[in-house]
Amino acid sequence: MNPLDFFLEPLSYDFMVRALATSVTAAIVCAVLSCWLVLIGWSLMGDAVSHAVLPGVVLAYVVGAPFALGAVIFGFLAVALIGIVRNTSRIKEDAAIGIVFTTLFALGIVLISVTPSQTDLNHIIFGNLLGVSWADLAQVLILGAITLTILLVKRRDFTLYAFDATHAHAIGLNPKVLGAALLGLLALTAVVALQAVGVVLVVALLIIPGATAYLLTDRFSHMLVIAPAMSALAAITGLYLSYYLDTASGGMIVLVEGCMFALVYLFSPTQGVIGKRLGAMKRQRMLAAQ
Repeated sequence: MNPLDFFLEPLSYDFMVRALATSVTAAIVCAVLSCWLVLIGWSLMGDAVSHAVLPGVVLAYVVGAPFALGAVIFGFLAVALIGIVRNTSRIKEDAAIGIVFTTLFALGIVLISVTPSQTDLNHIIFGNLLGVSWADLAQVLILGAITLTILLVKRRDFTLYAFDATHAHAIGLNPKVLGAALLGLLALTAVVALQAVGVVLVVALLIIPGATAYLLTDRFSHMLVIAPAMSALAAITGLYLSYYLDTASGGMIVLVEGCMFALVYLFSPTQGVIGKRLGAMKRQRMLAAQ
């Protein structure tokens, strides 16, 4: 098989074209948001929201509503419940997150087990990328475009909030509103990625790209370019590997993301474990030569 056939053969199938468009869209949107999540320290919040949408998706199926509607409602509900528990008790935020998201995720599993269905609802948990329909793709593209547009338009306000919420308040911004807006976008983004990798692996797309970019640059504007570029590459590579190796598509995409992070963690020139040592050895040799 020549290289051109290697790339073109999967695209001769409509389901692969839809899967590629869905995975790349989800990867880019999640990666852009992940830059802020990593800076603010909301990794666990991303995990919470991505898991908490499960009962919303199942209930939406029961009443015949769009999956996205149920997921968004329960995403906002999870955020609200976490805030209520944190603000009205001695429970700290990390514990509140753990309580709310595990309870809602368990509710979703119970609902799946008791819901009569002609469809396998377990694909919500693990993803069903190769089963994405044209309607699903349209939904992902619309939600992804809305989320990405808001993030880019308000990027300066969100960035100031991430670095210094006190200064943001001093210049007239409302940190609470900005935080709530980011959490709302997190819920929307979880819905976008849900179609690609399922609720279990959504958190990987929401955290790994930003963390990888964070090890490669000290400039946030560069992070916003590096993270989506690497995430899109991981989505394409993972999907092609899953096609030729006959493996789970969502899992393979996340595995490629993880391998990219591992390489950057080890060999990043400024932050990599091995890269820093090699740089230090090079500097020592230069000093010795002088």
